[in-house]
Parts: sequence; structure tokens; C-alpha cells
Amino acid sequence: MADKVEEKTHFICDSNQLVNGGKGIRFMVSRHGEPTPAFVVRFRDQVHAYLNLCAHQAMELDWNEGDFFDRKKEYLICATHGARYYPDSGRCAGGQCAGRQLVKLEIEEQNTQVFLRKSNDIHLIA
Repeated sequence: MADKVEEKTHFICDSNQLVNGGKGIRFMVSRHGEPTPAFVVRFRDQVHAYLNLCAHQAMELDWNEGDFFDRKKEYLICATHGARYYPDSGRCAGGQCAGRQLVKLEIEEQNTQVFLRKSNDIHLIA
């Protein structure tokens, strides 16, 4: 079974590294051939991953490495402009991102590990 996981996915982190509303794990992907920052967080016991680029302006969201949540742990927030996003969908919840959303990545949590699914345009950079 482990071989099948490796064929279609790339390892990001161990599941226990992600706590509900806690720090996220940053990683790099290649998107359309360009290196692009990304991150994974846990919210309401589910793991979610996004490109680390604000939908308002293409700037990284976290103000300290891995700090993506607001103080109440309800939203992902852009440290630069204060745009807020729903952690489970990446949709704009308020601020200058009106009507836009974060780019969600396909991931899966399996056997206490988190993996990025391979796609045609996004690949993990080791």
C-alpha cells in the first residue's frame, strides 16, 4: 500500500506536526515550471494546503514562518494587507481579497502522514 501512496503523491510532513489552528508547514512547489511557496495547516481536524500567495497581491501570507491563522484561529490571514480567508476552502472572508480565493492544493492524509497529490501543473520541490 505504501508504494501506491508514493507513486501518486509527495510527502509533506507527519500528521502530528499539524495542530488545529496551530502553525502551518511551509514547502515549495513548482507551478507551471515556476518555484512557488505553499503551506499546509490543520483546521477542525482536517488538513488543508494552499499556495502561499495572497489573492489580493501575490505576497506570502504568514508574518512569522508558519503563522497563518488570525488570533482567534478562525481565519487564515495575510500579514501584509489583512485579507482573511476561510481555512477549509480558501475563499475570501473579508478584506481586500473580495471575491477571490487562495489556490487550494490537492492533498491527502494517510497513515499519519500528509502528502501532496501529483498534478499536471504542481509538483513538490525537494
